[in-house]
Amino acid sequence: MELSRILRPTAVKVLANVSSKKRLFQDLGDIVASVYGLDAGMAFNALQERETLGPTGVGHGVALPHARIKGLDEVVGAFVRIEKPVDFDAVDRQPVDLVFALFAPDGSGVDHLKALALVSRTMRDQSVCAKLRANDDPDTLHTILTEAQSTRAA
Repeated sequence: MELSRILRPTAVKVLANVSSKKRLFQDLGDIVASVYGLDAGMAFNALQERETLGPTGVGHGVALPHARIKGLDEVVGAFVRIEKPVDFDAVDRQPVDLVFALFAPDGSGVDHLKALALVSRTMRDQSVCAKLRANDDPDTLHTILTEAQSTRAA
């Protein structure tokens, strides 16, 4: 599985006006609606529901919200860099500014887990996170994410 298959360049954004986790989930719903044709409300609700099981803020300013969506054919992702970090109930209590959201088909056990592991490995790399925080251009952010994986695979 490759990040370039999960994450389209148009699903990478820099957001300036995110004031809360709820607002972030609304923005992510809008992104996946416009890029992948998902229902924005369904995506928002799925993220909210998953978050009630436990926060997906993994620490160091990174969050990996994920949800299963009925009717989806493949695992898809959206990445946002938030200009002003927001509280995310992260494990280290630090606000979040890098968010990689995954949406998986309702019955996709292994594919969902593989995608989540891939994204987690990528976002644990502090040099990748530093590059993401240093750039404002969505195309550059997409390149950083997809090249980080191919560099490690080599």
